[in-house]
Amino acid sequence: MPKRLFNEKEVEILNKNNYVVKASPKLIVYSDEFKEIFIRESSAGKLHKVIFEEAGFDVKIIGLERIKTASRRWKKSYYENGIIGLINKSKIPSNKESSDVSVQEERIEKLKAQIKYLKVENEFLKKLTEIKRGDA
Repeated sequence: MPKRLFNEKEVEILNKNNYVVKASPKLIVYSDEFKEIFIRESSAGKLHKVIFEEAGFDVKIIGLERIKTASRRWKKSYYENGIIGLINKSKIPSNKESSDVSVQEERIEKLKAQIKYLKVENEFLKKLTEIKRGDA
């Protein structure tokens, strides 16, 4: 069953959200930051719909099916590739372009992504420790 298209007003509303990189009648490109928040909150047991609502999304516009699909895609990508799996693929050069990118630049980008992952993981573990202690 094809997904419902967004009308002009809905696209405008979606594009105003800080966690949207780009919205069009057919799709929503979410920020890497939102995907990381989603994974962290979801792992802590929060409902997917609630995560979207707390991020300022109108769930009626997006639709529960789109939320479920995005959730499955992000979780699968995260569990297969870690935080790097959540990074917007359009930022990563294709094989054709990669020959132009030096090995050192690639290494720096991978290290930056690894640092970002470790920071998110540390924050998650801190919060988990607080919850276990009863501080939260």
